[in-house]
Amino acid sequence: MHEPSPTGFLRRVAAFDSARVTIHVDGDAISAHAGETVLAAMLTHGTALRRHDVDGSPRAGFCLMGACQDCWVWFDDGARGRACTMPVKDGMRIATRSPELR
Repeated sequence: MHEPSPTGFLRRVAAFDSARVTIHVDGDAISAHAGETVLAAMLTHGTALRRHDVDGSPRAGFCLMGACQDCWVWFDDGARGRACTMPVKDGMRIATRSPELR
């Protein structure tokens, strides 16, 4: 399981005292804190949330409050959702590319 990367886009500046959970992003298990958003969990482990569907450029979210369309990810039930507003759940499976592009 991947622990937060020292080169991740986000770095924690305060202790986070909630339970640890495991989520799976594109098949890779990463450690997250219960209650944090999918976006926060993913960006503490890497420098991008996903790649743009058209030009492949790295995307890390834009508004971070659920108003734009920049942080869409797909869940194992086939639903699409915003990573910036979706809280992590233990065992959650996330895909960063739409099913049509995989």
